[in-house]
Amino acid sequence: MNALDRKILAELENDGRLTVTELAERVGLSLSPCHRRVRALEESGVIRGYRAQLDASALGLEFAALVFVTLTGSKAVAEFEQAVAQLENVVQAQRLFGEPDYLLHVVARDLPAFQRFYDERLTALPGMHRMTSTLVMKEVVANRPLTAAMD
Repeated sequence: MNALDRKILAELENDGRLTVTELAERVGLSLSPCHRRVRALEESGVIRGYRAQLDASALGLEFAALVFVTLTGSKAVAEFEQAVAQLENVVQAQRLFGEPDYLLHVVARDLPAFQRFYDERLTALPGMHRMTSTLVMKEVVANRPLTAAMD
């Protein structure tokens, strides 16, 4: 990946709805080479897809929590991960080194909705040993472009 590819990625991260014509103009390429580069970035998996970024609070999802999970043992990992992937309120799940084993970012309409989700769905996950949570007070950095970290 060269500087031109990074420039293309930065533009697409900033506005994924750019047409190839607009993108080519912004990065200083003609249409065909720009299209080829974008297609190569998609085929290589660097660009995984395109989607709209939604505002959770505008959708009525005013509540966010971070849930830390420790499993009973390594045998439960695959089953736990499959089950977590099915939980629609879990918008991000990360496996961690050390303890805890996982960090889940959960959204809900409000505290009672989160409590129901926690009690009925999260506690029923396979391999659950311990779970703690903390409430998100404020999002300070969200969806920062990855190309900023490449410099």
